[in-house]
Amino acid sequence: MAYVRIDGKATATEIKRQIAEEVKDIIASGGKQPHLAAVLVGHDGGSETYVKNKVIACEQCGFKSTLIRYEDDVTEEELLKCVDDLNKNDDIDGFIVQLPLPKHIDEQKIIMAIDYRKDVDGFHPINVGRMAIGLPCFISATPLGILTLLRHYNIQTSGKNCVVLGRSNIVGKPMAQLMMQKHLGDATVTVCHSHSATLKEECRKADIIIAAIGRPNFVTADMVKEGAVVIDVGTTRVPDATKKKGFRLNGDVKFDEVAPKCSFITPVPGGVGPMTICSLMKNTLSAGKKEFYQ
Repeated sequence: MAYVRIDGKATATEIKRQIAEEVKDIIASGGKQPHLAAVLVGHDGGSETYVKNKVIACEQCGFKSTLIRYEDDVTEEELLKCVDDLNKNDDIDGFIVQLPLPKHIDEQKIIMAIDYRKDVDGFHPINVGRMAIGLPCFISATPLGILTLLRHYNIQTSGKNCVVLGRSNIVGKPMAQLMMQKHLGDATVTVCHSHSATLKEECRKADIIIAAIGRPNFVTADMVKEGAVVIDVGTTRVPDATKKKGFRLNGDVKFDEVAPKCSFITPVPGGVGPMTICSLMKNTLSAGKKEFYQ
């Protein structure tokens, strides 16, 4: 079967161009330039790369951006004070605290401290709850990016069987909510995880598989039916001496053997990844325009 390789990079580039045009119009009419801040703790390689790409995306979209850095030994109290300062700073429209955080810091306490009106990551319980019942809110960036890709490629989701592999608060749970949501995914959704006894059987029945389980090459050809749509969220760093950085990014899907069975499939890299940052830009624009919360 001939498959379509979903190009997240090209899609994200087009959306960021549209955002930049809108920002130009906002500024030209006397409006405020959107401003995104990021808080980065420590020197995790993945987090460093991700935050650097966010800063670049802000430039491309015409946003102001601020990066606040702390070492690994920052105290929870110091970080909470930083969050409080950003909450009170009227020039900052939205901000993120990059996860994961060091083990001595309670991530949930930090997330809860963020003003939900500036929570452009969509992790605060108020945003999560509003999303669950279909109210306007900031939607977690990766699930929003996946939904945007499905729409961009006119992939039918209504009435389809969708399997979400993974149940994380960042991807799995919100993705399942969005895919079953009325007037959004309208799909019949099954969530599978490490304790699912019939995981392979469920995957074989799926019209759409969204793999966010964090295990390289976990999804193999025998788990995918002919014509399925496969969205790979995995980004595991695998050592590779042939690469300049000494590693390559591996998805959750064994691409070369799965792709021939698919109608649509995302690659890693270049699939979901660029859409995650693009979605953060969309959320920041919404924050600047006060679209959801006054």
